[in-house]
Amino acid sequence: MNVQLQQVDDEIQFQARNGSGYDFMVASADELEGVSPMEMVALGLGSCSSVDILNILEKQRQTVDRYDVNVDAERATDEVPAVFTHLHVHYTVKGDVEPEKMRRAIELSLDKYCSVSRMLEKTAEISYAFTVNGTEYDGHTRQFE
Repeated sequence: MNVQLQQVDDEIQFQARNGSGYDFMVASADELEGVSPMEMVALGLGSCSSVDILNILEKQRQTVDRYDVNVDAERATDEVPAVFTHLHVHYTVKGDVEPEKMRRAIELSLDKYCSVSRMLEKTAEISYAFTVNGTEYDGHTRQFE
């Protein structure tokens, strides 16, 4: 894996490029254009687990018509570095999907397959919930040690 950053002007803002040649902006401040490094980590959790979940659902012969994920993250307020302390992930799916198969796919991802969740487990509690065809289901909170 290779990623590259090039500073833009005199700001703490970078033109980033991944190994596939996809360009995007990274910035440290809200007033600058780009995704912050910590937002990228939260996006990493949502996208890493989503890849797993969609693959697992496909193997379970579940038909997904639409899939969305939302990650809410909290950071330490009295420490430097201000690491994540809690992340809540809400998965929403529409299609011919059995809720218990969705729950199982989420748990397999977060507990076993998602590299990002395994890295975050050192500092953060991760909880989840999910919605299947408009019905919301509670997940559980996992405190990693």
